[in-house]
Amino acid sequence: MNAYVTAFRAITAREALRFLHQRERFLAALVRPLVWLLVFAAGFRAALGLSIIPPYQTYITYETYIVPGLCGMILLFNGMQSSLSLVYDREMGSMRLLLTAPLPRGFLLFSKLCGATFIGILQCYAFLFISWLFDITHPPLGYLTALPAMLVAGLMLGALGLAISSFIKQLENFAGVMNFVIFPMFFLSSALYPLWKMAESSELLFDICSVNPFTHAVELIRFALHAQWNGMALLWTVLALVVFMALALWGYDPARGMISKRR
Repeated sequence: MNAYVTAFRAITAREALRFLHQRERFLAALVRPLVWLLVFAAGFRAALGLSIIPPYQTYITYETYIVPGLCGMILLFNGMQSSLSLVYDREMGSMRLLLTAPLPRGFLLFSKLCGATFIGILQCYAFLFISWLFDITHPPLGYLTALPAMLVAGLMLGALGLAISSFIKQLENFAGVMNFVIFPMFFLSSALYPLWKMAESSELLFDICSVNPFTHAVELIRFALHAQWNGMALLWTVLALVVFMALALWGYDPARGMISKRR
């Protein structure tokens, strides 16, 4: 048991130290959603013709509506950037040393995932604090109930990054794959537009947004920030987490790697 605790602390601490040495990563994680919030929110609100949105048993401004989506953006980018480091570690050989440790491979990958998720949650709360300074607020209890929602969403999005990184062999290819995954997931979701507004525009877009796991992660955070429960969003987010984690475990299977080399 002590070996598991020691390994978990070491892996998560390594993630924290790597993040502390990359201050520009923290600034980028805050500047990106703040630009969307402070610059584009007014334009989107005007384009949608909405000043208030009533989908969550309360009336909220458009700026308040998109805050959970931007928190999801932070978690998505953080999960992808953390997985980018895995590709680098694999090229340098340190990833091989980690996976050959006398501990289950799933536990090692999950520890890496937890470290990245904790960092993403800290970035989300820093963003929520800055939003609060601009008078974009949520119920006080919502800031507490959002924590488990962000944890589940962050694990799911981080597991997606792990699954993708397991199939990327070169560091140069990962950046292009990141853009191919991040932007469709973000824009084809309820992060910026209500799903009922999507349905008015196109049934196809509505169907795509409805099956997008990022949509359910955002809705989970959005409801939690209003101290409300969304069991369906939680179910689909957990299901996506299990699927992505299974793909990551399969992708990082050393035996599969040996078989592919023999071929």
